Amino acid sequence: MSIAVSVTNRTAARLPLSRARIAGLAEGVLRAERVREALVSVTLISPRAIAALNHRHLGHRGATDVLSFAFARAAGAPIIGDVYVAPDVARTNAKRIGIAAREELARLVVHGTLHVLGYDHPDGEERLASPMWRRQERLLARALGARR
Repeated sequence: MSIAVSVTNRTAARLPLSRARIAGLAEGVLRAERVREALVSVTLISPRAIAALNHRHLGHRGATDVLSFAFARAAGAPIIGDVYVAPDVARTNAKRIGIAAREELARLVVHGTLHVLGYDHPDGEERLASPMWRRQERLLARALGARR
């Protein structure tokens, strides 16, 4: 087996990154983390759809930008997980913090993939100093630097 990432766009919106680029970002995280076998799906969904998932699975109200789910794994079994990203929420966040929507969408794909791998962070502002956030930003810089 190897690494397989599928990307599905369930939004009507035009994406700031191609599906191939999104898959490449997730694959890059998996390879950087030395994962040899993985099946990961990245699904781009509406704010309404991600709000429903957020409420159903986490008990939180409202839309969030990214949610990840990893399947329990036996020793030696491939990593299997799902990442859900709301591009419209990413655009809003990008505008608020003054960056390009494509950078924020890329950040969310990296972030969600790290969660599938078991990384976690505290809530609130402390997350910005967490080991996961630092790893995410290093991987993102590497991925975006490769495109420039």
